[in-house]
Amino acid sequence: VLFGGRSYIPSTQRTTETWNRVADCLPHIFLVDFEFGCATSYILPELQDGLSFHVSIARNDTIYILGGHSLASNTRPANLYRIRVDLPLGSPAVSCTILPGGISVSSAILCQINNDECVIVGGYQLENQKRMVCNLVSLGDDKIEIREMETPDWTPDIKHSKIWFGCSMGNGTAFLVIPGDNKQAVSEPFYFYMLKCSEDEMNEGQKASTNSQASTEDPGDSTPFEDSEEFCFGAEANSFDGDDEFDTYNEDDEEDESVTGYWITCCPSCDVDINTWVPFYSTELNKPAMIYCSHGDGHWVHAQCMDL
Repeated sequence: VLFGGRSYIPSTQRTTETWNRVADCLPHIFLVDFEFGCATSYILPELQDGLSFHVSIARNDTIYILGGHSLASNTRPANLYRIRVDLPLGSPAVSCTILPGGISVSSAILCQINNDECVIVGGYQLENQKRMVCNLVSLGDDKIEIREMETPDWTPDIKHSKIWFGCSMGNGTAFLVIPGDNKQAVSEPFYFYMLKCSEDEMNEGQKASTNSQASTEDPGDSTPFEDSEEFCFGAEANSFDGDDEFDTYNEDDEEDESVTGYWITCCPSCDVDINTWVPFYSTELNKPAMIYCSHGDGHWVHAQCMDL
């Protein structure tokens, strides 16, 4: 069974500006017969829109289609379709059922745990927001159950990276890749991680563990992600007046950035949150970029809130 994907717009509709533009394929189901080398298309009333980057799970004569991205509406609807193929004598019969309980995700990785269970890892829930939760999918003879797992202990560089991709390595293991930091003197082009979701761990609280390693370096020797310039932001602007005679180093402040000025509400429209923040500029690796505004008593604002 083939479903989804994208194609170039018809040549008769192309202009110089839209020559490489693509569109979602029509929501047709294609049944391919490898024995006779032929394919048949089916139009199903339940499928109204084309989709791409969805998750497909096959079990016997049933295929489940989850999530996906619609280019026409630029949305990731919480789809859950069940496609069933019956092969009686004569013409095949293809049917579709819309099921509740879908998830909004695109470009995710499907990791098989056993014949009846798999894990959905990674992907995106918005165009610029990764989907950090994982889902355990249980399959029965005529049912599917999707439940959210405990969130893995993602490393800071995975949390702050805008993009990630990878594939399934089998046995419940996902291979994840994020771009490296190109600002360091010695930097790796990519960093690789293995997310292990073994069956034993599923039975013990459904926990997913993360192992990480740089492409050629020992993790302990890898260069940490740091900004190109070192700043110390306080919650109050007057903390920079230099009244202290001596600079005092506080080890606790080094690790806990949740109380520093990086995570202040800089303006009424500020939506920078330590739990959901992702880098907006290439220079924002661990913290949002800040700009000092001298208006009034002076205060710090996030660069992305200023639309710079």
